[in-house]
Amino acid sequence: MFPIRQNEPEYALLQDRQTRERNRYGKPIETVPEDDPRRAQPLVINGEAQAQRNPNRYKQHGFYFTADNCIACHACEAACSEKNQVPPHLAFRSVGFVEGGSYPDYRRINISMACNHCDDPVCLKGCPTRAYTKFAEYGAVLQDPDICFGCGYCTWVCPYNAPQLDPVQGQVSKCNMCVDRLEVGLKPACVAACLGKALEFGVIENVPEGRIQARTEIPGFPTPEITHPNIRFQQTRAIQREVVRVDSMPLKYHRDADSYRPELDPKGDGRRQWNLKRLLGSHENAHVAFTLSVQAVMGAFLLLVSGPWLGIEPLSRLRQSGAYLPTLGLMLALLAFGLFRLNMHLGKPHRFYRGFYNLRMSPVSREIAGVSLFFAGLVGHTLFAFFDGPVAGLLANLAALAAIAGIAFGGWYMYRLYRIPARPFWNHGYTGASFVATGLTLGGLLVALPALAFGVLDADLGRLLAGLVATGLALEGAGLLAHARALRSARSEGAASFYIQATTYGQAYRLRNVLLAAGLLLALSMTYTGGGLWTFLGLTALVLPAAVIGRALFYAVVIPTTLPGAFFWRNKGFVEHARETGLADMPQLGVARERHHRFDLGALWETLRTTSMGEKWSQFRRVFTG
Repeated sequence: MFPIRQNEPEYALLQDRQTRERNRYGKPIETVPEDDPRRAQPLVINGEAQAQRNPNRYKQHGFYFTADNCIACHACEAACSEKNQVPPHLAFRSVGFVEGGSYPDYRRINISMACNHCDDPVCLKGCPTRAYTKFAEYGAVLQDPDICFGCGYCTWVCPYNAPQLDPVQGQVSKCNMCVDRLEVGLKPACVAACLGKALEFGVIENVPEGRIQARTEIPGFPTPEITHPNIRFQQTRAIQREVVRVDSMPLKYHRDADSYRPELDPKGDGRRQWNLKRLLGSHENAHVAFTLSVQAVMGAFLLLVSGPWLGIEPLSRLRQSGAYLPTLGLMLALLAFGLFRLNMHLGKPHRFYRGFYNLRMSPVSREIAGVSLFFAGLVGHTLFAFFDGPVAGLLANLAALAAIAGIAFGGWYMYRLYRIPARPFWNHGYTGASFVATGLTLGGLLVALPALAFGVLDADLGRLLAGLVATGLALEGAGLLAHARALRSARSEGAASFYIQATTYGQAYRLRNVLLAAGLLLALSMTYTGGGLWTFLGLTALVLPAAVIGRALFYAVVIPTTLPGAFFWRNKGFVEHARETGLADMPQLGVARERHHRFDLGALWETLRTTSMGEKWSQFRRVFTG
């Protein structure tokens, strides 16, 4: 428990006396009714039970930021980092700014931001390990790094960049509202340290003394409609109609009526570049390998299994040929590779089983469950396909049905987990179109190439598979056109993502589009001629690089609705520069190299050795019973 000093200054003490019943979103500020038996339970902090000392313990608290007063001294950052022992490359609270105008009419607004402990915390819903909890005490959204296995999905869905993924430790941590200070009547450390009294704290909707506004937005702050954050603002000083960011994000904010909305702000010379090393060496390439391989295997399996069921003669002949079992084996190997790459992407790969913990809410957990069911069904179907007889055939069909159920469930949530309002580039129907198109194109090729190797690809089967590949490429192209049209006119971070795609990675983007168009023309011609060894190899040489580059762009160019940074701090461009030039080796710069994705066999062995059977059984029960 945090010790309170006898001479604690008055400005560090919570001052709330009277509070309102509901917040501006219509939700009760009282987190637990007065007659609820949970009020009688003590609050346990660091193993120390505390009887209720703060009369407002069961009310939603939040921050209040006066932009007019902030001088960007960063005392709030320092106090937070010292109190929570945050390493130099992370910050639970950080200060950025936007600016507008020029001398002598230059104006700047600083923004200090941490976790906003939202009414609707998307981090809690998205986390597959259930590391997050929305506590009744103070309405704090707390996160347990020990439960986290480092997937980073909470950092994707949060609009405010509050969860911090540590690239060294491989786990997420965040602001904890300083609940140990609140319990003894003290404000959070960042608020108590603020020199200009820009930060205040208390029961939400309480306007501090000497303040006249309680706004939900200021320039540079993402829309509050995503999560209903518990922070209020005052900004009375007039600023220009347009303000810009000084970090590398090509964004500015334009005033409409009483609010500011993001717009594209082109930066750099606008020339098309390759940057293939950066594109294909991204930390997210595990997702590229996983999504492409899984979607290809899903598409190929649906072709192989459903074709004979639907009476499609070329696929029925393929089912009876000697190429069927080797094709299933190849699919198993490719699927295992994708799952392995995804697991190795985790900060703690040996904790992979925690991905099933939040099946009730997390699309990540549901995707993992669906893909796991598909993998099990594929394994069962492959094993039973080795044997003849009605029983083996029945079991093979049952396993296939289980695999198809896994495709439907896992494929749907593979799409849903990317429909993130905090990432407008992904939050578009193109995401689903691209995933389905990948299943058709790569799935068709995955069936065609083994058939060619075993000499069973006749003209009818060749035309059928070429038609499926052409359909997939046409769907991909149509989705790209619709996506580009929507983003060019968008007033969101999506427009900036499209600009980066067309400039920073412009040559790679153009190459992908050329390969896509050439592949579509070749596939269409093959639907009439059938196609042989060289035409299918040529089609693969066009389609596969286009798919890899396109999926790598999908991850590399996305810009979240994050808050503005500064010249060095919280600046993606500076982080990339520091890692490329070696500045990341200087800890005082606040940049660390990514190391957590390496698989630690020692940690896996230690986990297996020290975990008792009772603990394993408890974890298993938690997955299914919560």
